[in-house]
Amino acid sequence: MTTIYLIRHAEAEGNLYRIAQGQHESSLTDRGWRQVRALERRFAGVPIDAVYASDLYRTRATATAVCRPRNLPLHRCPGLREICVGNWEGRTWGDIARTTPEAMADFGRRMDRWAIPGAETPAEVLARVKAAVEDIARANPGKTLALFSHGYAIRLLLANLQGISLRDTGEKSPTGDNTAVSLLEWDGEALRVVFMNDNRHLKTPEYLAEETGVRRAFALEPGLWFRPLERPEERLAAAWAGAGESGPVPAASLTLEGLLGEEPAGLLHMAPETGRICLAYIRPDCRRRGLGVQLLGQAVLHTRARGGEELSAAPLPGGPGEAYLRDCGFTPGEETEGRALWRKVIGFDPSI
Repeated sequence: MTTIYLIRHAEAEGNLYRIAQGQHESSLTDRGWRQVRALERRFAGVPIDAVYASDLYRTRATATAVCRPRNLPLHRCPGLREICVGNWEGRTWGDIARTTPEAMADFGRRMDRWAIPGAETPAEVLARVKAAVEDIARANPGKTLALFSHGYAIRLLLANLQGISLRDTGEKSPTGDNTAVSLLEWDGEALRVVFMNDNRHLKTPEYLAEETGVRRAFALEPGLWFRPLERPEERLAAAWAGAGESGPVPAASLTLEGLLGEEPAGLLHMAPETGRICLAYIRPDCRRRGLGVQLLGQAVLHTRARGGEELSAAPLPGGPGEAYLRDCGFTPGEETEGRALWRKVIGFDPSI
């Protein structure tokens, strides 16, 4: 009997920033790295003979929880990749919900009829992932394996192995949490589900002690969509004052307006060529809804697109901006013009 631990990747940028990832590359969040450490603790006493992961960065990074402590090589398997979502990739869920609401609803509820330009169909993903898991099992008879894949792909496979159709997968087979663990067995002919979507390692005192109470969006909850701000002078000045700042608004090459439905909810004003954030502002009545972090997601996308590997900001000392940056993984450093300069690395680790 071959034993297979099938594990979803840790929280990645798209999960937090409400961006459709698909096969688009993204890094892990700070919470994601805490989940990796929790996963390492969970598997500390579990014998593992081989480790496989999708070749996307977020699964490879998560797999370090199991392969590095054992000095095992990480086998990259493109067959374990997430579904390719075509022209949705890299777009916010808010934008997708606004432009193609019926397709977005089908993506989570009626996989049998979801199809968009340039994307794989769920049936194609199921065939690909199932074939990859079976091939890996055949190559490792009698061993214990750890396989790292993605939420949608794992959901499709687990439903199929339990006899649930694509039509009913949305209703009867939920997506597991980031780093959720499922256990499969392979008898040489077929796969069997022993248990699924177990997240006990995210409920330990060690993990919970590092968690924050900050509200985050979840699942396919849409969130914001973004567009360049037209005639930004007046709106920028009002947001600048609303953030407690005084004096002129710093010059920067990119100003984005974040909208919730059709209502303006926030502004991002930054220089993506250097990664410097001048203003990240959410309207007061839209705060504490998990929206502010989505501004940071746009800063990451635009800075990384220009080859940048770091974000920086200089908020008002003691103001709410410092708490926002701290929760988003920034750390304070040297002072500039009487303010601490907060930085966050957004580059990919070349050793993974």
